[in-house]
Amino acid sequence: MKGKPKTIDEYLKPVPEDQRMALEKLRRTIRAAAPGAEECISYGIPAFRLDGRLLVFFGAAKNHCSFYPGSAATTADFKDALRNYSTSKGTIRFQPAKPIPATLVRKLVKARIAQNQAKLRRPA
Repeated sequence: MKGKPKTIDEYLKPVPEDQRMALEKLRRTIRAAAPGAEECISYGIPAFRLDGRLLVFFGAAKNHCSFYPGSAATTADFKDALRNYSTSKGTIRFQPAKPIPATLVRKLVKARIAQNQAKLRRPA
């Protein structure tokens, strides 16, 4: 595919099958955890937006898949649950054969929803 992808399906099409399958599962889990969220491409990678705010991102790299909870605070809050994964401030890296458990993904997404809602309620 030439140019930047415009949809998540376009992004996933050239991704190797093992990564694509892991990312499709992640995508379904995110969608289930945030049913009102809309899919988009942001910063060149798949993302979900809820109430006009970016929520979470994911992507494929040469040797791993990544889930970006969209907040370093979220990654820090779940550091114990994420101890078996390679993490940095806002990134969780995983192998397609060892994906992040759906229950943990749901918790991360719900935490991000709560963070975004708290920001919306904060007075300007």
